[in-house]
Amino acid sequence: MMSEAKRLHPAAILFNLIKTVRELFVVIIAGSISFWDNWLIFVPITAGFLILFLIIAILTWYRYTYRVENNELRIEYGILIRKKRFISKNRIQSIDLTSGVIHRIFGLTKVQIETAGTGTDAEASLSAVKLAEGKALRQELKTAEPTQNLDENAVHESEEAAKPSQTISFKRLFIAGTTSGSVGVIFTLAAAGLSELEQFIPESAFNSTMNWVIGFGFVIMIVLAVVGLLLLWLLGIAGTMIKNGNFTITKNDSDLFITRGLLEKKQLTIPLRRIQAVGIQESIIRQPLGYVTVFAEIAGGSMDDKEDFSSTLFPIMKRDEVESFLKTFVPDYAGIQQEPTPLPKRARKFYVFRASILFVILTLATGFWIPQFIWVPILLLAGSMGLGIWRHMDGGFRLDGDHVIIRHRSFSRNTVMMHHKRIQAFEKKQHKIQGSQQLATMRLSIIGTMGTGTHFAIKDLEESLTDKLADWYSRR
Repeated sequence: MMSEAKRLHPAAILFNLIKTVRELFVVIIAGSISFWDNWLIFVPITAGFLILFLIIAILTWYRYTYRVENNELRIEYGILIRKKRFISKNRIQSIDLTSGVIHRIFGLTKVQIETAGTGTDAEASLSAVKLAEGKALRQELKTAEPTQNLDENAVHESEEAAKPSQTISFKRLFIAGTTSGSVGVIFTLAAAGLSELEQFIPESAFNSTMNWVIGFGFVIMIVLAVVGLLLLWLLGIAGTMIKNGNFTITKNDSDLFITRGLLEKKQLTIPLRRIQAVGIQESIIRQPLGYVTVFAEIAGGSMDDKEDFSSTLFPIMKRDEVESFLKTFVPDYAGIQQEPTPLPKRARKFYVFRASILFVILTLATGFWIPQFIWVPILLLAGSMGLGIWRHMDGGFRLDGDHVIIRHRSFSRNTVMMHHKRIQAFEKKQHKIQGSQQLATMRLSIIGTMGTGTHFAIKDLEESLTDKLADWYSRR
């Protein structure tokens, strides 16, 4: 019975202990370094703190109870100061289930409950409950009538029966990994890690290693660099496949359920009423191949799950499959994909200028101080000018009834579709140079993650079209 007060699974003690150690990690490391040479002090102090942390973790688990009563989730917690939190069913926006490696070993899940007013933390988080119990709790909190005595199979059948669903194939998952661009992130992290690791390597060992590498010659160094990049690329593929493995999206009457992850299994709930915009992202690598990512901007939410500000509705699909996907899962945004009105040709110089001005300065500085390396900023300048032209060619917008479609590019090309009722603010900007060219910048704002605003802007749009969009927004 959900109305009876329950404690979390005892594995929550381990999670509480890990959380405490992580929060005090810097203090623990500093103390360890200070007393490292004196084992008579280091060992008993370390043991004492571990015992204290364990006692706190046990008491935190013992004093934490939850139950569902009178259409409310009621949570009581606190060791010395008793706290009570009541969350009404009507306020709950989403209930997400996450199962990490430790959770899956014990058949557990983490339940995160978010409301419309959720900030940086989830409104409630049950760190360790049985998987069947977590699903039953989600079922009861998301329905008007309580559901009792549900086993795991019954809950699974009630959620999945007669509902449209789509799962990513292994082939598509592999393509997503090879074209994700995560190798750049991994390369940056690896470079940062090596730079920090260097200070712990003895200087003699570092110098001998460098002399050994240089002794192989230029060709061998290139081979080693290629092998290193290949390994980073393979790590990027593995990371994407682990994160999005078994990705499945299922539509309920008013919710989208997304399940993904090989090591850490996540089950996310996205109420359709919280979707503020739907977008199509085409990266530089995927665009020539015809693959896109479909995402949604969601109102509210928290940063507990460390997700991006946008929620991925499907990691990768062919461009011509998007319309069918939208009709099935977000029909309010189907049937409006059309080519936007392009930006005027006279706006191109502004895009090229903004993209290349820093590299112009860098080229001049390099030519003055180290002219022998002038070719490096020149190549970067040429690339930035090409990117500016590309951004101009891809920018634009289109009105389609109660929807507006805008397209812009930073590095990836993004096409975003918004309904009139979801737009919170419209802003028109125009500096003097734009005014002389009859151009203007428009910005649309919607509610984003944690209740903050998410903004979409198109610069150097035809002024008459900007005014037309303003009239459409204000219903004039």
